[in-house]
Amino acid sequence: MRFSDLVSLIFSNLNRRKGRVALTAVGVIIGTAAVVLLVSLAIGLQRNATQSFGSITDLTLINVYPNYGEGPIMMGGGGGGMVMEGGGMPQQKMLTTQAIEEITAIPGVASVIPREYVQYSGSMQYGRLEAYGGIMGVGVSDLAEFGYPLEAGTTQLEKGTAVIGGWIAKNWMDPKLRPGQEPPPQPDLLNQQIKVNLIRWTQDGQEVRKTINLRIVGVLQEARSEADSFLFVRLEDSTAWNEWGRGKRINRYKEGYEQLIVKAEDTDVVLDVAEQINNMGYMASTPQSFVQGVNSFFTVLQVIFGGVGAIALLVAAIGIANTMTMAILERTREIGLMKAVGATNRDVLSIFLGEAAGIGLLGGLGGVLVGWLGGQVLNVVAATYLTSQAAQSGGMPTNFGVYTPLWLLGFALVFSTLVGLLSGLYPALRAATLVPVTALKYE
Repeated sequence: MRFSDLVSLIFSNLNRRKGRVALTAVGVIIGTAAVVLLVSLAIGLQRNATQSFGSITDLTLINVYPNYGEGPIMMGGGGGGMVMEGGGMPQQKMLTTQAIEEITAIPGVASVIPREYVQYSGSMQYGRLEAYGGIMGVGVSDLAEFGYPLEAGTTQLEKGTAVIGGWIAKNWMDPKLRPGQEPPPQPDLLNQQIKVNLIRWTQDGQEVRKTINLRIVGVLQEARSEADSFLFVRLEDSTAWNEWGRGKRINRYKEGYEQLIVKAEDTDVVLDVAEQINNMGYMASTPQSFVQGVNSFFTVLQVIFGGVGAIALLVAAIGIANTMTMAILERTREIGLMKAVGATNRDVLSIFLGEAAGIGLLGGLGGVLVGWLGGQVLNVVAATYLTSQAAQSGGMPTNFGVYTPLWLLGFALVFSTLVGLLSGLYPALRAATLVPVTALKYE
């Protein structure tokens, strides 16, 4: 039997029993739609979580800290005293200039940027207004290396300039404001001079102050990240201020830096680079490891949701098997006649398997369409609700979205067709093995 004749005969047989085929396909539609919608929901939640975390921080960045060691292990001696094991002094790995060269040589590392906090920062002043926040020195001339979103100005850092975080820029207050008075409007700090007060204490408890004048050349967007509450300056400036507070020079070849920011070439190599840095003896951490844990959780969630939908498909498979079994009983004489005129067991098997797979295919097409439309409706409803809730609370709307990738639609369609094919396997084998004489005498 030619393939075209087989396909024509299959659809002709399905067309003869439209009602029964439609009712059987409804079960497949429900099961396929459940798989598509539930898995799409899990994928959408995963994408939203990853994108939200990616908007807070650059996922290609790795934070590297010195390893100060765990200290010597003290054990009791035979004479009641204490002896030191493990070679005496603890093993330390400082972030020196040599460490920067070693980390830079790791494959996949795009750049290594040292940074440090100003330990002696106090208040910031602009006219009669004050604000508080940390000061961070970065060993790069362009703050864009960190991927911080810019609201106004530039991220280029020069001597005597600074880029201010979004939270500090919007939280200036008048310390002399009396109760009941109207708070002053927030200033536009772009290209304005502010004063930074540095405070240190002498050994006899005396307070020493130092005032620094800085010009704000850039304002960062408030992104709910660490950058919101920092004033960024050049590393040379922050080093000079820390040396003023300590009263002595800082030897980078010996003491090293407080922290290094390692930027990987791609998110795919971040975890491997971080592992190599840890193996060198330093302490490396990256947001990508958290994202990997989130992805693992949502992968399990996709499997669970897909399993719930597959249960509905299992019920539909039983319906297909029942429909095909009843079709054999109704068409026993037809099967006998087909064999009498030359149809082989393989031909009969192909016809009934094709009909079962056809029911699965029709149900899969309907289920894919219903599942996709259901996801779009859920997106609209969720977006409307979350926007109204954000408007009432005055906050930002929460991200939510059901995402249906093309591979899921193709998988659901193939899977539903395969379910139909397997469901019709036993009835098709039963039909193929009927004895023609017995089938012709069946009433």
